Amino acid sequence: MRNQNNGTYSLAHTRWKCQYHIVFTQKYRRKIIYGALRAEIGKILRELCRRKDVEIIEAYAMPDHIHMLVSIPPNERVSEFMGYLKGKSTMIIFERYAHTKYKYGNRHFWSRGYYVSTVGGNKQAVQKYIQDQAKEDLISDQISMVEYYDPFEKWLKSNSIKKDRRKKK
Repeated sequence: MRNQNNGTYSLAHTRWKCQYHIVFTQKYRRKIIYGALRAEIGKILRELCRRKDVEIIEAYAMPDHIHMLVSIPPNERVSEFMGYLKGKSTMIIFERYAHTKYKYGNRHFWSRGYYVSTVGGNKQAVQKYIQDQAKEDLISDQISMVEYYDPFEKWLKSNSIKKDRRKKK
């Protein structure tokens, strides 16, 4: 139950306010979180947080990483939550966007690590930082790795050309 006055939560005999700034990146920091995929990742992350009773206070998806300011209940470890969030979201993303499997070997969409920091009484500063990340990233462009290719793309193109030739005959 949330206390409206000071942003704390309460359970039977516990009052808590556990807020974390979390940043996690895509594998090889590929810049593909934009457009429809960005909106879909946002929906997926919101749904997964809702299932774990985690409140998203502020979040922003950059082309190659995600910033989230979240309130995690004290009975949930941050490491467990991040494993759940990244693991389940990866499976859902690959299920809905099957073509991305070929760019990410071994079905890894997110990189292994993440950054987490407790917010304390500095919530507004962290929210402003998350909101200003788009401007910051435009100023300092990130390094991108070589993209993997779809191994079936060449085969599909060659077969479609052969089919076209057969139809013309």
